[in-house]
Amino acid sequence: MPLAPSFPAMLRTRDNLRIDAAHTPSRGEDDLGIVLAHGFTGSFRERATRRIAHVLSGFGGVVAFDFRGHGRSAGMSTVGDREIFDMEAAVRHARAIGYRRVVTVGFSMGGAVAVRHAGVLGGVEAVVSVSAPARWYYRGTRPMRQVHWAIERPAGRLAARLGKRTRIMKGVWDPLPLAPYEAAAKISPVPLLVVHGDADRFFPLDHAHQIYEAANEPKELWIEPGFGHAETVATPDLVRRVGRWVATRSGPPECLSS
Repeated sequence: MPLAPSFPAMLRTRDNLRIDAAHTPSRGEDDLGIVLAHGFTGSFRERATRRIAHVLSGFGGVVAFDFRGHGRSAGMSTVGDREIFDMEAAVRHARAIGYRRVVTVGFSMGGAVAVRHAGVLGGVEAVVSVSAPARWYYRGTRPMRQVHWAIERPAGRLAARLGKRTRIMKGVWDPLPLAPYEAAAKISPVPLLVVHGDADRFFPLDHAHQIYEAANEPKELWIEPGFGHAETVATPDLVRRVGRWVATRSGPPECLSS
């Protein structure tokens, strides 16, 4: 099946960075916009993320974007800190092109950013976090030790730049940003859906439980049997279930004021 057509957009953040984005018009509800956020070293241009955007466009229009330091977006990756401003720009764009209900759906780092954006900046009707870390500096799995090598070592940052077109900041966070689980406590009354696989090689299930348990109602936790990590293993069936949740939990159009 061919993917739904998308239209390029260039966004600008509050700290004056250009963010590469694309809009896939809705094949479902005209008033629902879904902001789709990729994981670390990913891109909305990758096949897996484009496929997710296609499936979600059956429920609402999709604004997908590349985080700072990724692909054609400007700046340097701050690995989940100032990326909330990138998501804010995408949410603002979704509103500007006519979507009255806007929901964020993020994978891995994008899931952490979706939770942090909703908790710190707000301005959305619902949040979906898939395969996200709950806390910073986790090194308990081999894949995450490799990620930290890419972030913290000059050779790792060079490899990420050459191999994945990802430019990563040097140094450490100052100050330390609010952790995803801490931000989750600030999202209510906006609905939160936490999705995690029991075969995730990056973040074990306790990360999902930590985010979920820190959040207040309304909230849901889906533990997916056999599901690994993030965009590349998200099946169309799972994405459709997320789309149905988004369409119902973001509020009916008739309940929104003009």
